[in-house]
Amino acid sequence: MKNKLKTLPSTQMCGVDYAFKHIGGKYKARILWHLNSTKVLRYGELSRTLPDITTKMLTQTLRELEDDNLIIRKVYHEVPPRVEYSLSDTGKELIPFIKHLHNWGKKQLEKEQSENKYKGTIMSCGKTPARQSSALAVH
Repeated sequence: MKNKLKTLPSTQMCGVDYAFKHIGGKYKARILWHLNSTKVLRYGELSRTLPDITTKMLTQTLRELEDDNLIIRKVYHEVPPRVEYSLSDTGKELIPFIKHLHNWGKKQLEKEQSENKYKGTIMSCGKTPARQSSALAVH
């Protein structure tokens, strides 16, 4: 018998699949949003900004964002060691889209609250940079 190699079918992916592969999940867009609001955050600051994330998940998510070139990790070789995270240019390109998601989510929360479907408090998700707020206003 001849030994036949199995060839894998080529993977097909649309833009939405690609985008959500890189920013999907519970924490990635939130990390990008907070980095945009503050420009630079250290690991401990990110951890306090996202109190519902575990240390393991924050570390894993930051590595994935760095591998996808969405954030920049800068290590300072000093004692005690210091690491800072900021958005890369590619990560900055995503902020207008995350802003749209933010506006949509806020609108839906307010709608559900007015219909008594949502009983919680609607909180702020961080500062909205002035340079983007007028261009992305939801009408």
